[in-house]
Amino acid sequence: MKEKVLLGMSGGVDSSVSAILLQKQGYEVVGATMRLWESEDQASASICDAQKVCKKLGIEHHVVDLRCEFRKRVIDNFVDAYENAKTPNPCIECNKYMKFDAFYNIAQELNCKYIATGHYAKIEYSSEYNQYVLKKSLAEAKDQTYFLYRINKKILPYVIFPLADFINKDEIRKIAEENGLEVAQKKDSQEVCFIPNNNYIEFIKSYSNSVHTQSGNIVLKDGTILGKHSGLINYTIGQRKGLGISYKEPLYVIELDKEKNEVVVGVEKDLYSKVLKANELNFLIDMERLMGAGEIAEIKAKVRYRSKEADTILKLEGNLAKLEFKEPQRAITSGQSVVFYKNDVVLGGGKII
Repeated sequence: MKEKVLLGMSGGVDSSVSAILLQKQGYEVVGATMRLWESEDQASASICDAQKVCKKLGIEHHVVDLRCEFRKRVIDNFVDAYENAKTPNPCIECNKYMKFDAFYNIAQELNCKYIATGHYAKIEYSSEYNQYVLKKSLAEAKDQTYFLYRINKKILPYVIFPLADFINKDEIRKIAEENGLEVAQKKDSQEVCFIPNNNYIEFIKSYSNSVHTQSGNIVLKDGTILGKHSGLINYTIGQRKGLGISYKEPLYVIELDKEKNEVVVGVEKDLYSKVLKANELNFLIDMERLMGAGEIAEIKAKVRYRSKEADTILKLEGNLAKLEFKEPQRAITSGQSVVFYKNDVVLGGGKII
């Protein structure tokens, strides 16, 4: 009897090819498309594309409505972070609560032992850690492990990433074409799903009546007032353009001070720091096994998705992580995630405070 796997199907080429690969590996595949935020037209298009693929491959398909949960876990969190002068990453929250926690529960209801998605990442049993671990994809440019560090390590043995060993997207599209899938050349989504025009500010203003849009001062680190800002939500750490001030050197946003309602600016060197603190920690391996009797480990870490992994010393103090980097990191931003790596294994991560 074939093992059943519930595959998250967005109607895109990655998840569609994942279905083909899982079938070839001998699984009984069940497809499911989650309704999260999309408009009726967007949802209908995604569902229709997924259903066409399932029909062609002889796969059972379900539509799962998670809109209420998505609003609570992802949207509300996103807006709350901006209201508190932080810069969130909603895809990380969505992966944790929707695409893995809720999805795994649905899989159990459908008698599926495993869940699968079209993420570029890998799950493998590690004799070094004596457990299943999350590892980086071979496709370095598309590796998505940064967005996956918050998933529950208890479900790692039941997660499959069929695209783990593919190097580039052309290979995926070729498989889709060879199997006659209409989605073979469908474009990838590059935007946050609930902000199709990529205008975060307008979305937040329309969603929340309490958003912090009060004008305040733009100041240097020493408190010198240089101008006025139009509300803290309009600014982010590292921003240079659109400040509306003049100075003898180019200036960047280096801090958003909610208490004083100030945008603090400085020269580029002020953007760099060697230290950070993080909370809301989630570890995917047994950290005691990694750190031994001490509370300090030499690892690598990323302070944002597009940044490079950097050498750092990790120190754990209760529910808080303190990191000291070998080289200064640019634009460390409250609300973003820092993700910990040891070689190609994801150790875990936390939210920068």
